[in-house]
Amino acid sequence: MSRVAKRFYRVDSLHGLDNLDRGESAFEENRWVFEISHEAANKVGGIYQVIRSKCSASVEELGDQYILLGPYKETSVRTEVELGDFPSHSPLTAAVNNLRAEGWRVHPGRWLVDGSPQIILFDIGSASGRLDEYKHELYENTKIGIPNGDVECNDAVLFGVMVARFIEEFRAEVVNFSDAKPRVCAHFHEWLAGVGLITLRMRSVDVATVFTTHATLLGRFLCAGAVDFYNNLDKFNIDEEAGRRGIYHRYCMERCAAHLSHTFTTVSEITGIEAEHLLKRKPDIITPNGLNVKKFSALHEFQNLHALSKEKINDFIRGHFYGFMDFDLDNTLYFFIAGRYEFGNKGADIYIEALARLNHYMKASGTNKTVIAFMIFPAKTNNFNIESLRGQAVTKSLRDTIHDIQAKIGKRMYEICLTGRLPDSEELLLKEETVRLKRCIFAAQRKSLPPITTHNVCDDTVDPVLNALRRCRLFNDPHDRVKVIFHPEFLSVTNPLFGMDYEEFVRGCHLGVFPSYYEPWGYTPAECTVMGIPSVTTNLSGFGCFMAEHIADPMSYGIYIIDRRYIGLEESVRQLAQNLFEFVQLNRRQRIIQRNRTERLSELLDWKILGTYYRQARQHSLGIMYPELAPEEEAAGAGRLNYPRPLSEPPSPTSSRATTPAPSEVGSDDEDSIDSEAELEELGVASANGSTVSSR
Repeated sequence: MSRVAKRFYRVDSLHGLDNLDRGESAFEENRWVFEISHEAANKVGGIYQVIRSKCSASVEELGDQYILLGPYKETSVRTEVELGDFPSHSPLTAAVNNLRAEGWRVHPGRWLVDGSPQIILFDIGSASGRLDEYKHELYENTKIGIPNGDVECNDAVLFGVMVARFIEEFRAEVVNFSDAKPRVCAHFHEWLAGVGLITLRMRSVDVATVFTTHATLLGRFLCAGAVDFYNNLDKFNIDEEAGRRGIYHRYCMERCAAHLSHTFTTVSEITGIEAEHLLKRKPDIITPNGLNVKKFSALHEFQNLHALSKEKINDFIRGHFYGFMDFDLDNTLYFFIAGRYEFGNKGADIYIEALARLNHYMKASGTNKTVIAFMIFPAKTNNFNIESLRGQAVTKSLRDTIHDIQAKIGKRMYEICLTGRLPDSEELLLKEETVRLKRCIFAAQRKSLPPITTHNVCDDTVDPVLNALRRCRLFNDPHDRVKVIFHPEFLSVTNPLFGMDYEEFVRGCHLGVFPSYYEPWGYTPAECTVMGIPSVTTNLSGFGCFMAEHIADPMSYGIYIIDRRYIGLEESVRQLAQNLFEFVQLNRRQRIIQRNRTERLSELLDWKILGTYYRQARQHSLGIMYPELAPEEEAAGAGRLNYPRPLSEPPSPTSSRATTPAPSEVGSDDEDSIDSEAELEELGVASANGSTVSSR
């Protein structure tokens, strides 16, 4: 197999990409797909990212036969949606006009994201006058009672009824616009949109339905209570647990939607197990979450971005650790964890414990490397602390002073050299400039240790991250090889400390650590993978299970999967600490090779590939609704996207071999990971013409 073929053979078995015809076949067959979510053009949670990133692939497949339905939120619409009526000859326009005739405010337009999909937004306030009537209809048919005081559920009822009424009108009108029999599929996300599905089935509308749960409602509540969730799934008294938490009616709405849908899906195998026990229905199809992947034209480009972003982080570190810069930034690794501030669910507890053990391992081994571990969780604060701001000001003053003196030295050197002689040292650095430098150096000294947090955290005595750091005695002591920084705020370019957004920060780090206990999918490690950054995940996250299924040796591709399901907490912490220590032992060349491998996995997470599972779910529901459309044999989704073990030894060091991976008979890391002279330069090895470039 040639080196070029080797690049692509991993996905040769993929099929279904010929369906990306921008809706031509769907138009001829009169197929329509509605995707319904409370987070369509409404950024309130993680499902927004799922819907938003999938739009481009959905439009590539279905064109204008694909329509999003969501609630009308004035603040979001101003910046995210271009409002405007659809063409007059469209059945969508006829259905919209019918609803407007009933006094409902309906807003069609296009969502301003990749793909520019059609979207219809419903102003639920315009239907609120008949709320009691809709709730009574729901109760008469399902015996689900909605408390008057639950505003969120009342809004879900209004939204669901408006969506169902629109689809009912559309189904009645669409027969007048084509000779082909209409095939309509409505895909609902989460319990907040589930009332629409329930209403469609109550009214026997001729539409195929799909319901996707991204995380069960009760599962989130149970895990928030610090219970041994996965080992007791079959032991919970579901009704009692939901009633005790005051969410029984919401749980019933979710369970009803799951059972009434023609096709039920979850985002991962682990969530499917959860749904089978809590919702009492096994998912028909797993629909993993993807990303809108944009590949670089050359492999070395993302490596260059890593170097540029890392330098920005270096600038922050110089300011934060001023007076204690006794470590070499060229031998410093940046780890991070980020997400919602759910201390146990996100695995921050075992992350901090593993960092303490890693600190011990590194000191015992005598390594000259340093690890700086970031924890980015939004928490209540009283703004930045003084020490963090002072550090950035001190280093900026020193940097500006040096730049000014450099310019003056250069000018004096130029003038003296014009006279035909070399300048003396006294002529280069004047006495007053030496004094300026000394003042800056003295200002950069301090007695207190660098702070472990960048902000003044409210109620810091009960903050779980700070308490865990205190318990593990991670105080940024000069003798520690692991330093910690808790940043209780999401990153943005306006941040006065970092001055970079989250994506840029991730690119500059070396390893993302996400040892989550409850993570139905896990976008944070997926985003790391797409950006070529290795990550740690677990076998209790959807992402970790997905990677374990499709990759023969995930660790060789920079995906470290911690076992949090079949072993105890102590063993999980030990495994995480050992994996972190093994990563620290990698040399620069091995890390570059591993980043190249990690970036290759991005094709696994591309919606153009994973969208096939959504297509399979729609075909499944249409086959149930219209038996003549049922496939002769079960569709295979995206196939098994196997990534075999790399042709060379995995880059993790072991005691039985040298730090540089040993070549194998069939290939080497160079063959497996390098395909251009630019990459050879990155690795600092001889290129084809014999020249050598030193590795940074």
